[in-house]
Amino acid sequence: MTLDPTQPIGYIVSGSLQGGLEARLSIPAVHLQEGAFVVAKVPPGEHEPGWQFYGLVTDLRLAASDERFADEQVAQRFGGALAALLYGQTLYTTLLFVPHLMLEVPPEGPEAAAAWWAAIENGQRARPRPMPVKTIPPHHTRVYLATQGDVDEIFGKADAEGRFFEVGATREQGYAVRLDLERFIRRPSGVFGATGAGKSFLVRLLLAGLIHYGRAAVLIYDMHNEYGFDSEDPEKKTRVIGLKTKFPARVRVVALGRGALIHGNKPPDYHLEIAMHDIEPADILLLRQTLDLTDTAALVLDMARKQWRRHWFQRFTALEPGKTEVIVDDKGRERRVPTPDSVEGWAREHNIHEQSALALHRRLRQLRDRDYVVETPADDTLAAIIQDMEHGRAVVLSFGEYETELDYLFVSNLLTRLIREHWVRRTNAYRSGQADEPRPLVVVVEEAHKLLSPEVAGQTTFNILAREMRKYYVTLLIVDQRPSQIDDEVMSQLGTRIAGWLGDEHDIRAVLAGLSGRETLRGLLSRLQLGEEVLIAGFGVPMPIVVRTRRYDDAFWRALLGDAGTAARSEDDLLADLGY
Repeated sequence: MTLDPTQPIGYIVSGSLQGGLEARLSIPAVHLQEGAFVVAKVPPGEHEPGWQFYGLVTDLRLAASDERFADEQVAQRFGGALAALLYGQTLYTTLLFVPHLMLEVPPEGPEAAAAWWAAIENGQRARPRPMPVKTIPPHHTRVYLATQGDVDEIFGKADAEGRFFEVGATREQGYAVRLDLERFIRRPSGVFGATGAGKSFLVRLLLAGLIHYGRAAVLIYDMHNEYGFDSEDPEKKTRVIGLKTKFPARVRVVALGRGALIHGNKPPDYHLEIAMHDIEPADILLLRQTLDLTDTAALVLDMARKQWRRHWFQRFTALEPGKTEVIVDDKGRERRVPTPDSVEGWAREHNIHEQSALALHRRLRQLRDRDYVVETPADDTLAAIIQDMEHGRAVVLSFGEYETELDYLFVSNLLTRLIREHWVRRTNAYRSGQADEPRPLVVVVEEAHKLLSPEVAGQTTFNILAREMRKYYVTLLIVDQRPSQIDDEVMSQLGTRIAGWLGDEHDIRAVLAGLSGRETLRGLLSRLQLGEEVLIAGFGVPMPIVVRTRRYDDAFWRALLGDAGTAARSEDDLLADLGY
């Protein structure tokens, strides 16, 4: 059954501003679902404006005007016609919906409506726009399913500039729902969901929109090598298009380590090597748990940094453990002592416990022995990455064979710290009139709980990005299946939250923390269809909404880029691809 959007689905019978509104349904309940987007319309008078209240269905309830009939098998006792009458009048269903926004509409009378619009044009009254609900509609206000016009009014219309980007459709009628990308990139955001919820596909959709419309530069930490080049969906055994395939000039793929390949045979645009002089003690302390550092490691690191400054890592790790020499004392006796270039000798010279220095040295050698950690990189890849992002390109850092937690934590935090420092300098130069406005940058982090857990969040650059960096044009997009393991302070900073199905109550609570009406959203989130639906709430959308997500397939690329993504492109598009 296809419902007529011009016909009401029920009318309000009770409710409150805090608890939500209850409406008696005039249609069979099976034609309506939890999470449906509905509108309660207070009709305008001849001289008075009307109001529309927008909200989500959060519950459906069976009710009876006479409880005796609720306990009876009505169809068997009374027969078809009478039973149908009882089901429509005595036995019925109510829906509970929570209004989030209200919108004023003009009076019904022609003269009053003309005067209403004239006052807006003359600046005598504000132009009506959706605003947070501050009152409730009266009894018997009719409730309707939202139309495409209602959805566009709240979530924006398609535009050539790509500000409002389609992420999915409403459950009932399939009307397009759009995310405000301009607002989305202004604050940190998160995409969450259990394994199989489609997080990576949804992130690809969002990144494709950001790249295509040039809303921001992007840096993607691709731990599993799935965003740059084409890959395979392990469940469906189908080809998954990489961003590099569709945006060959706008996406740069960087592999970690000289000579590294991606998926065994795909060469990247360039390789990343970490210069030893770029490593700071704070980068090592971040790895406290991974490297099993002792409490005295910070003291050893601090002494090495004070002595050798920028070259502390190279000089300290070059010390030789156990190296000794024979000396003769004043009485002519020989004894063996650590040499000055040994770990023990250096520790003695600086009054540091030898075993503490040796333990730290062993652990730092794990990093020094990585192929991507070098004294002098062959190329200034970091400068190339920054230049690409300043031109609005997306950079995908593929970790290749380095998929351990140590590599991911170390490289992503260090690189982000250096890029953050650059963006701060660029922003300060812009504010002092010495440079152009920096391009917004979105840093995408998968497995975010490894970098933002309560134990390490305070030490990472990503924590600073979440809390402070939006004023420097840098925001964070975190992707994770266990949001409850991410530091509460970081979660509280997220502007937009997109969540697929989550089965753990702690994860649900973490995603909804700080959101208005989170208790009513909890049930919606726990009953989403796995891999098909998401709940979007926060800064990027005017109100929470449940959507069926777009498919990351050929139809998506045709809609975004033209037929099969290979349609003829304008000169402006080609120049944009080249960074002009």
